Amino acid sequence: MQEQEERNEARKNKILLSIVAVLLVIIVTMAIFYVRSTHPRTQAKREATKIAKESAHLESVDNFYWFTRKETYFSVTGKDDKGEAIAVIIPKAGEKITVLNQKDGVDEQQVRQIIETDYKEKSIQKVSLGMYNDKPTWEVVTKNDDGLLSYYLLSFEKAEEIMVIKNV
Repeated sequence: MQEQEERNEARKNKILLSIVAVLLVIIVTMAIFYVRSTHPRTQAKREATKIAKESAHLESVDNFYWFTRKETYFSVTGKDDKGEAIAVIIPKAGEKITVLNQKDGVDEQQVRQIIETDYKEKSIQKVSLGMYNDKPTWEVVTKNDDGLLSYYLLSFEKAEEIMVIKNV
């Protein structure tokens, strides 16, 4: 009888150990997948921040944006060495960097408010800052209840409508 109980206890321990091992493998696999899937964004943010610090004397970073329209741009916002709020827009190719004083335009929160109020959009998926037709531009992507996406391009200076593509 004692021997039977010991075998049952050993079997329970093996099952428990197997479950823990399987869960551990799942967690490690998910962690590896997450790190690999976010690596390009992390690398782009790191490089954009380095360029912004070197070329625009950026001291602190508040936001990072990845903007893709005709071309790809990486943008960072934050404060420079004088304490001024700036936005630095860097083309993926790295040639002409644009430095904007944030007080000369609208920020992300103002853009979100405009989209929610003026365009009656509730589900904002993404907001990014970049260049469109050589002008600083905010891109806002929204999703409606049917799962359709809308794209809004608004000017950095006054949030004036540049282009709207609805229900894609």
